[in-house]
Amino acid sequence: MRYVRFKKDNLALLGVRENGAIRVIGDESLEDLLARNVDLATYGKHQASSILVSEDDVTLLPPLSSPPKIICIGLNYADHTKESNLAQPDYPTIFLRVRTSLIAHNEPMIRPRISDSLDYEGELAVVLGKGGRNIPRERALDCVAGYSAFNDGSVREYQFKSPQWTVGKNFDGTGAFGPDLVTADELPQGGKGLRIETRLNGKTVQSAMIDDMIFDVASLISIVSEAITLEPGDVIVTGTPSGIGWAREPKLLMRPGDICEVIIGGIGTLSNPIVDECVS
Repeated sequence: MRYVRFKKDNLALLGVRENGAIRVIGDESLEDLLARNVDLATYGKHQASSILVSEDDVTLLPPLSSPPKIICIGLNYADHTKESNLAQPDYPTIFLRVRTSLIAHNEPMIRPRISDSLDYEGELAVVLGKGGRNIPRERALDCVAGYSAFNDGSVREYQFKSPQWTVGKNFDGTGAFGPDLVTADELPQGGKGLRIETRLNGKTVQSAMIDDMIFDVASLISIVSEAITLEPGDVIVTGTPSGIGWAREPKLLMRPGDICEVIIGGIGTLSNPIVDECVS
């Protein structure tokens, strides 16, 4: 199933996509459903509703607006590590995002007024339906509720002000997420065989297979859970392939008026216009 979170008449609602429209199934968030151990693969089918809305008549929200944790992975594609002039680590490079950085499909991504170094990073997002500690790799994919697209918008100047990347990865309005959560049963296990692309103003700037990840989805869930208790509703953002703007010569940074899209086969297209931060 394809779940969509949206706002209509100032109400946050949850729906599923059906026949080109969105069927409203309630006002409970995906975070709450997952916390109740609801099986998203079947839940939407059993919610009786005949209320249909058009995407044109609503404001989309991120699939999850307040996930318990947003765990991001860096340097997970060898070509990206190479273009970054870094040594390939033998352990996942892990950092966290905060929920205040999240924006939805079609929502403007904000270029902060204190830096012009806003860069794109198209990524696969994994949403967990089950959690735990020390999850064996062979059972890790059983924890996945679904997948979505993510643009890990990065303010490079601030990312590299210190050895820790946290600030540059957490500016408000830079973490695009959506538009849908596609349940795991509708996609290949671990996203294997899917292609991820990023397009800036219609031009492809990143393109890779999910299979190219150094640490695949199952490995990431297992490795992270060695240290951190994973919870239903946690999001793991799995890393970006090569082609980032910061590694190009000349640099290709996002400017007001640009449109950045992340396209993942079987999942869909996440699109965001770029705007300058308003100075109040």
